[in-house]
Amino acid sequence: MSAANGSAGAAPRFREPCADVLDLVGWTPLVRLNRVTEGIRTPVYGKAEFMNPGGSVKDRIGLAMIEEAEEAGVLEAGGTIVEGTAGNTGLALAIAAASRGYRCVFTMPDKMSREKVKLLRAFGAEVVITPTSVPSDHPDNYVNRARSIAESTPGGFLADQFYNRANVEAHYRTTGPEIWEQSGGAVTHLFAGAGTGGTISGTGRYLKERSPDVRVVCVDPAGSVLAGYFESGEVGEGEPYKVEGLGNDRIPGTLDVEYIDDFVQVRDRDAFATARRLVREEGLFVGGSTGLIVHAALAEARRLDDPDAFVVAVLCDWGERYLTKQFDDEWMRNNGFLSRRRTTVAEIVAAKIEPLPGLVTVTPATPVRMAISTLSTHNVSQLPVVVGGECIGSVAERTLMAAVLADRKVLEADVGSIMEAPYPVLDERADAEEAKRLLTGGSHAVLIRADGELDGILTRQDLVRSLAAAP
Repeated sequence: MSAANGSAGAAPRFREPCADVLDLVGWTPLVRLNRVTEGIRTPVYGKAEFMNPGGSVKDRIGLAMIEEAEEAGVLEAGGTIVEGTAGNTGLALAIAAASRGYRCVFTMPDKMSREKVKLLRAFGAEVVITPTSVPSDHPDNYVNRARSIAESTPGGFLADQFYNRANVEAHYRTTGPEIWEQSGGAVTHLFAGAGTGGTISGTGRYLKERSPDVRVVCVDPAGSVLAGYFESGEVGEGEPYKVEGLGNDRIPGTLDVEYIDDFVQVRDRDAFATARRLVREEGLFVGGSTGLIVHAALAEARRLDDPDAFVVAVLCDWGERYLTKQFDDEWMRNNGFLSRRRTTVAEIVAAKIEPLPGLVTVTPATPVRMAISTLSTHNVSQLPVVVGGECIGSVAERTLMAAVLADRKVLEADVGSIMEAPYPVLDERADAEEAKRLLTGGSHAVLIRADGELDGILTRQDLVRSLAAAP
């Protein structure tokens, strides 16, 4: 039995030789995110699905759909596997087909990266490119075109990932049990996307069976119809978006919304920016769909501010297949996702109208009375709480005043008794766009680290002044 279909309690992998490449599918690591979560107390982990042999989470369902078709007798020796794909499912099917001697024909929308097309053709697959702009009921829609090809091909088998329940069951049997075991049953939140819905439906169902309190959040590209369907029960009009592999313009039969607690929509710009951060700050070379999911997971982790939570985000696929897109600065600029001139946070700090003599901080033991005096002396409205060079909390003028007005005894209390969540920290070389994202997304301030030391602070007021001064 292949690793993807094996029990969740299997022994550690690769202690013995594998029977074939399909034994490499599944049991991907759970890795903690450390630098992109700086200033966030809630632990966030990534399920490294890009470590499957085909470089994506879709390897699990490619194998599962083929095995089910073989058992049902609808895919026979010498047959042809046909599928409409964003690329990753096609690659998963192509790997399994190469191992078992099947021919493959895939249809793909023309918005998908050139790397994906080349990968599929490298495995001997025939790739038919279809227009992205046609509606979901048009015969040239990539899903409908695949169905037509399968029906007209002798021995053709349509994998039909959007309606094939083997898709969901593969994740119920493997992804869910793996996350449960790897987290020691501590997982509290699952963040995943939905193209077909198989990953989040199967994994979410398993985790909720183990613990009904696990919160399952589906992250959807802005422009997809899935989030609107979840909220209203109606299928609205979708809009174009650039992220590949997630979202949809129709409701797939493999999306089980009863196992989903919430939908969150994320813009292309934020998805690509987060994916680029994951590469440069975590060493995780991932695609835009992963950036989409992690962006939402980080926002929720910051809001939760709970060291006892255990947030898991699915890291969907390997980033090398997007070198001509999200990792190409010119493509990013041409699509409005990257400014023509890169500005660092250090430049914004340097341009502050009234620069402070170094970073003004307090400790948890600082009396509230002294903290209020410090705010007044330096004419600032917030202070980071720092111990050993690390920000462990924050206090704001409004919070201190509200506490004192409610009870004047608070003046003699320590700051540590009423401090709030720590401010996020960025390196001085970080792109100013990241500071803008944090400051417009809920943070009142961002700390700047230079040469390993906390060295400055950016506030929303600083951001407004910077934007106003921009040419």
